[in-house]
Amino acid sequence: MSRGPDAETLLRRALEASAEAAGCPVTLAESDWARWASATFTGARHLLALTAPPSPALDAWIAALPEAELRLRGHLVADLVVEHVRRAGDSVRVSLEVLTVEQRE
Repeated sequence: MSRGPDAETLLRRALEASAEAAGCPVTLAESDWARWASATFTGARHLLALTAPPSPALDAWIAALPEAELRLRGHLVADLVVEHVRRAGDSVRVSLEVLTVEQRE
């Protein structure tokens, strides 16, 4: 029996939907994740790189992203940090580090 999409897939979909709603569609360029645990929580650390054309909507979305509420079924976004924003001509590359935590049922 399948448990559904993993946290990385859910996070990618949530980021893409958030950007689309903000009027600045993004494309996933790179993604990596590793399981993470503390004494009380389990989850994953995600490193993602997104690309998009430059726009004022993208700039606003990036600025609001650390406080955005991204809904992931069975997981919470505990922390989201915009590590780098690199601009090169007609493309912007946004590097993110995200910590997700599994929700207990």
